[in-house]
Amino acid sequence: MKTTLISAAELAALPPGDVLIVDCRVDLADPDKGERDWRGGHIPGAVYAQLDRDLSDLSRQYLGLGRHPLPLETDFAAVLGRWGWRPGLQVVAYDAAGGALAAARLWWLMRLIGERAVAVLDGGIGAWVAAGLPLETAVPERAPTTVTIHYDPAQLIVEHAAVTASPQQLLIDARAAARYRGDTEPLDRVGGHVPGARNRPFAENLAADGRFKSPDDLRQEFLAVLQTYAPSQVVHSCGSGVTACHNLLAMEVAGLNGSRLYAPSWSGWVSDPSRPVATGPD
Repeated sequence: MKTTLISAAELAALPPGDVLIVDCRVDLADPDKGERDWRGGHIPGAVYAQLDRDLSDLSRQYLGLGRHPLPLETDFAAVLGRWGWRPGLQVVAYDAAGGALAAARLWWLMRLIGERAVAVLDGGIGAWVAAGLPLETAVPERAPTTVTIHYDPAQLIVEHAAVTASPQQLLIDARAAARYRGDTEPLDRVGGHVPGARNRPFAENLAADGRFKSPDDLRQEFLAVLQTYAPSQVVHSCGSGVTACHNLLAMEVAGLNGSRLYAPSWSGWVSDPSRPVATGPD
């Protein structure tokens, strides 16, 4: 059972009936591009997960839950049933960004429902192609299943007041440093960060080849951010609750287990202009 990362060679060796492969490619500037890319060529047997439709519920944005609100349990269960998922079936998610844009989001959603047999393809589809492994264009036919799931509330935070700085909790912001500091903000109402948050850009989890850094390197880098905080005291944030999952995954790869997600993230925080905004470095 793979629970964090899986290599292209390891994925290729799995019998097709023993794994559900999910293509999570997305282009935030063109919401339909990921599905077009999937139809143009994907890992054999891979179904497609659309970030806005399958891994989020944009109709709930008005609730202050951020740009990518979590899907309701019933809706995510229907998605899993459409894919033919069953408990215990190994799930492998991939995208074209080292897991950062949506694959880690699916990985985290599966863990949120208590499933541990889920991994992200290290290096994404680029690693698969670089290994000389085949792609296909056929739409996979999978027998649907009936799925009932429940989210584990201990793994996420949706209440904004619950992420304010305290000696018992550390908020880590996964956005690029310029957005964290408030130098620029291309997506949300205002730039900056939740007061007390520390910055760890998710892009720093990857080596130059697009694969995750070694567990030892990730551990040392995250410990430098955590300082006196334990992993279980960490809450992850980003712009909308997507790339924050990449930091959560990286900490798990590093053996720093038990952190949580602030699902609404920055876009949810600034949905109320009365909430405080910090700018500049830590």
